[in-house]
Amino acid sequence: MKHIFGSTREKDEQQRSARYVMMTETPVRQLVMKMAVPTIISMMVTALYNIIDAFFVGHISTEATAGVGVSFAYMTFINAIGFFFGHGSGNFISTALGAKKYQEAEKMAATGFLSSMGIGAIAAIIGLFFLSPLSRMMGATPDIVPQANDYLLFILIGTPFMMSSLTLNNQLRLQGNARYAMVGLTTGAVLNIFLDALFIYYLDMGVMGASLATCISQMTGWFVLLMGTEMSGNVHIRFRNFSPSWQSYKDIFKGGNPSLARHFFVCVSTILLNRYAAFYAAPGTEASAIAAFAIVARIMMFAFSIILGIGQGFQPVCGFNYGAGLHERVRKSFVFTCGLATAILIVMSITFAIFAPDLIKIFRSEDAELIKIGAEALRWQCLSFPLVGVSMVTNMMYQTTRKTLIATVLSMGRQGIFFVPTIMILPLFIGFQGVEMTQAIADALTFLLALPFAIKESLVASR
Repeated sequence: MKHIFGSTREKDEQQRSARYVMMTETPVRQLVMKMAVPTIISMMVTALYNIIDAFFVGHISTEATAGVGVSFAYMTFINAIGFFFGHGSGNFISTALGAKKYQEAEKMAATGFLSSMGIGAIAAIIGLFFLSPLSRMMGATPDIVPQANDYLLFILIGTPFMMSSLTLNNQLRLQGNARYAMVGLTTGAVLNIFLDALFIYYLDMGVMGASLATCISQMTGWFVLLMGTEMSGNVHIRFRNFSPSWQSYKDIFKGGNPSLARHFFVCVSTILLNRYAAFYAAPGTEASAIAAFAIVARIMMFAFSIILGIGQGFQPVCGFNYGAGLHERVRKSFVFTCGLATAILIVMSITFAIFAPDLIKIFRSEDAELIKIGAEALRWQCLSFPLVGVSMVTNMMYQTTRKTLIATVLSMGRQGIFFVPTIMILPLFIGFQGVEMTQAIADALTFLLALPFAIKESLVASR
């Protein structure tokens, strides 16, 4: 037995040494792209969970589409906790591996994963007891509440697995093992497509069928990701390494607080968007307005997932080389990632603006008012969407290098600092169009906030 365990430890050491050489010596452009491809696929797959549900549900009714859209606020809460522990523990693991502190990395992996799952269980129990109040709090109108409740039911049951799955995904990715993360997420997404068709159409379960399909798919992805941590060279999850100390949570907070703040405000902004869309919409079109913004959110989420994947491909490069003290590599990879993200966003924004009505029709072609509202909102967002790349990558740079204050402020800009006051003030002057314009204005202002920090890093990198 000693020989077996010794052999396993030796193999892990060899794998980690090889990864250290790869992360610190491969040309940064090549390395970022190598890390980015699987993370782009992973992020696109994550976005597909919501897009697939929206597509199938969209052909049930406008109220069903709106109900799923309202429930999206709870999904962002799941993301907030999952990414908080995932980025918080994952960034620590990344820098610890770069500094060759393997035992500390193993303790952090167990602490982040099990903490995320525990909080998910608590959230699920509370949500199931207060299902209808939760739907109303997120902006559901009386005719939408039943649909929102149906969708939330199985999402709540699956919450512990969904939260900890996001934590596992980020831990694997930030170790430089994005391939395993991709496999876990892709498995769940492919299964979700088949289960949606089965439960919604063949078993006639409606919105509840979409919820059950997502729950089962996410649980399956969770299991695959957990198995991925057992692969040679990965940081393994062991209950004995669970170390819930003040210091460990302080370290998680440093690396994860920007993600928590960002996703918290995504949740808040989604609720506000639902409420203001219903309030300023023409009488009788409230459900169409909420559904339209829900569809636009999913389209933009899919586009954003590509850029987020590029940024998350940059993060392990950043964290590993920062931990190894190779700061010039960190800065060069930052400049490259900003440029690549901006170029892709320009192309995507032009394409979305041209084909806006056609994209909305894919989800719900039977409601003319929904298509009109959705196309207008989508085109407004495309105006400033190319600016998102710089602000996002800059935020990731400061988060991964554990400059928590700056990273947290930048993370709150897009959906918090600028979105919240804009959506509360602008519609007072120009009505419903102000609701449609809010995200575009928030994106432009966030770019202006991030620009000085981006320029600082770019100038240092170019020396």
